[in-house]
Amino acid sequence: MGELTGGAALAADPTLNDFGKDPWWLVGGKAVAVFALLLLTVLLTMWVERRVIGRMQLRVGPNRAGPFGLLQGLADALKLALKEDIVPRRVDRVVFVLAPVIVTAPAFVAFSVIPLGPMVSVFGHRTPLQLTDLPVAVLLVLATASLGVYGGVLMGWSSMSPYALLGGLRSTAQVISYEIAMALSFVAVFLFAGTMSTSEIVAAQSGTWYVVLLFPSFAVYVITMMGESGRIPFDLPEGEGEIVGGVHTEYSSLKFAMFFLAEYVSLTTLSALCTTLFLGGWRAPAPISTVWEGANQGWWPLLWFLVKVWGFIFFFIWLRGTLPRVRYDQLMKLGWKVLMPFSLGWILVVATIRAFRNEGYDTGRIMLITAFAAGAVLVVTFVWEVLRGRGEPPARAGAELVPPAAAGFPVPPLDAPHYHGRR
Repeated sequence: MGELTGGAALAADPTLNDFGKDPWWLVGGKAVAVFALLLLTVLLTMWVERRVIGRMQLRVGPNRAGPFGLLQGLADALKLALKEDIVPRRVDRVVFVLAPVIVTAPAFVAFSVIPLGPMVSVFGHRTPLQLTDLPVAVLLVLATASLGVYGGVLMGWSSMSPYALLGGLRSTAQVISYEIAMALSFVAVFLFAGTMSTSEIVAAQSGTWYVVLLFPSFAVYVITMMGESGRIPFDLPEGEGEIVGGVHTEYSSLKFAMFFLAEYVSLTTLSALCTTLFLGGWRAPAPISTVWEGANQGWWPLLWFLVKVWGFIFFFIWLRGTLPRVRYDQLMKLGWKVLMPFSLGWILVVATIRAFRNEGYDTGRIMLITAFAAGAVLVVTFVWEVLRGRGEPPARAGAELVPPAAAGFPVPPLDAPHYHGRR
C-alpha cells in the first residue's frame, strides 16, 4: 500500500500492454479471488434480497441461520446439495446433466474482463487489479451471455417437458430481443472511448463519466440488463402461473442450485459491466476524488467499485419488490419497437457529434443537451407503451363469445356464468 501511494508510476491506469506478464501463481490467485468474490456476492445478495423485500412487505426476513440470518444462503445451498437428485425417465441424460453447467460457466467467465482497480503491487509484482483484458473485451461479455442462452434451451429441450421447452423458447426470444438493444447501447461508448477494452474504457472516463455524456445509452442498458437477467418485471421464462417453473421445472438438487447460481452471478456481472461502461469503473465519485488525491490509488478503488455494483444490485432487488410482471407481448414490443429503433437513432446522433468533435468543434454542451433530451424521449416512450399496453382490452368490445369447442380446441370458457347467461 505504501509503495502504491508513494510513486506516480504505480498509480497509472492499466493498459492492454500490462496484461499477459503475470507469473502463473499470480494468474491462478486472481482467478481464485474472482471466483471467491462472485460466490460471496451471491450469498450476500440472497440474504440482502430477502431482508430488503421482507422490510418492503412488512416482514422480518431470514433471522435464524447465523447472526441476523447471514448464513441463510449457505444453509439453502447445503440443503439443495443434500436433496435427492431426481432425473425423469425419458430425458436425454447427457444433455440434461451438461445444460446447467453450460448455463453457469459463461456467467463466471464474463467477469474475468471486469477491471476492479488500477495497478497494484502483490508480493512485489506490479499487476492490474483485473484478471485479463482483450481488445474486444466487451464483446466477450456479450458472447458468454449468448452461450448461457444455449444452456437454457438445452435444459428445456432435454427435460422432455412442454412447460420446460416453452420456458427455454421464451428465454431465447427474450434474450435475442434485449441483447441486440444492449449491444447497440454499447456502440456509443465505443465511439467515445475509441476502444472495446474494458480497462481503457475506464481510463477514458477519467474526466466525465459516460452516464452523463451518454445518458440515453445508460437508460437503454439499464432496461435491457433487466431483460437479460430474466428477473422481475421481465421474468417471463419462469412464469409460475403460466408454465409452472420454466426451464428448471424438472431439475432438483445441485442442478437446480446451479441454475440460480448462474442467475445471481449474471446479476453481479451485469451490474459490474454497467459500472465499468457508464459509472467510471473503479474511480471514486467526484466529491471524494477532488478532495482526496489518493482516492484512485492502491486498493481503495476496489471499495468504490463494490459500492457501485451493490448500488445496482439493490436497484434490481427494489424492482423485484415493487413492479409486477409485464405481459409477454409488452416485453416483445418494448424490445423490438422501442429500444432498438431508439438505439439506432441515438447511434446516428452520437456518430454525428463525434465527427464534429474530430473536426475541432466544441460539442460538449450540445452533447449534454442532446443526451438528456433523448433520455427524456426514451422514458416518455417507455411509459406510454406500458400504459397503452395495459389499457388494451383482451378482446374486441362487443364481440360475441364463441363456444369453447367451436374452433376445434376443447378449452373451457373464460367467463362461464356470463356465457351461459347469454345462451
